[in-house]
Amino acid sequence: MEQRIGSSSQPLKGEPVTGAGFDPAFIPGLTGSAAQGEPEDAKPTAEAADSAEAEGSSAPAESVPEEAEAADAEVESAEEEPAEEGPVFEAADRRARIVADRQGVRLSLDAEECEFTWPEIAAVETETARFGKRFTVTVHTPDRRWYPIEIEAPSRSRFAEWDAGMDAVLDAYFESE
Repeated sequence: MEQRIGSSSQPLKGEPVTGAGFDPAFIPGLTGSAAQGEPEDAKPTAEAADSAEAEGSSAPAESVPEEAEAADAEVESAEEEPAEEGPVFEAADRRARIVADRQGVRLSLDAEECEFTWPEIAAVETETARFGKRFTVTVHTPDRRWYPIEIEAPSRSRFAEWDAGMDAVLDAYFESE
């Protein structure tokens, strides 16, 4: 008697082949299969290619016009530099960064970022390491989740400064009920 290893079901004709059995780089929910190809909105259109050729530019059709880039830069600078009225806490090291201001608390570690507005925050906890130079800030949400981040201080003397800065921001913006 023979036993087969694996699934005996085969994909239907015309149906895209997906899954780790057909594509070892496939991770469900994160990556699409190579058989799926690019989404249609990511493919350049013939009109965009014609307009780039008509202008005589050597830039590819996918490039963004300079006017749009300038407008995006203006919007980003307006978002980054709002008129701050009140205390702002900011601490960072080579990997982590925390910013607390009137908009809320923003945590980032390497390429990952998360942002919490003040109504989304149930509590903010600060902790210093007994040994070493790690300052930990933990944001607690009402649904009993917590998000800790550790920042390495240049020296232990910064802990008192960071605690005072975070307390000033929490006193100004955080409303405990």
